[in-house]
Amino acid sequence: MVWEYGIDMASTKVTFTLDADTIHRLERASERLSKPKSQVIREAVQEYYERIGRLSESERLRMLRVLDEIMARPPSRPAKDVDRELREIRRARRSVGRRTPVA
Repeated sequence: MVWEYGIDMASTKVTFTLDADTIHRLERASERLSKPKSQVIREAVQEYYERIGRLSESERLRMLRVLDEIMARPPSRPAKDVDRELREIRRARRSVGRRTPVA
């Protein structure tokens, strides 16, 4: 068991192969933050893990641009046709797989 910052943390030694640039960045981050390299790595992995599945800022902006382009296009068919189709889809969904009818 390793005690850091008053928290009981079980630790396991692991071995990774890192390129020279990554080692240099790790050493500089450790020095600048006044933290052990292992703590810098734990925090980086935690932050990375929390971002999994989230869009990056560039991805978010790209998707917003695409949406703006789509919204700027003229409709390909009249709104009344779209509304009719949506009503039909909703009616079909309500009638399938239910034990009691939906009003």
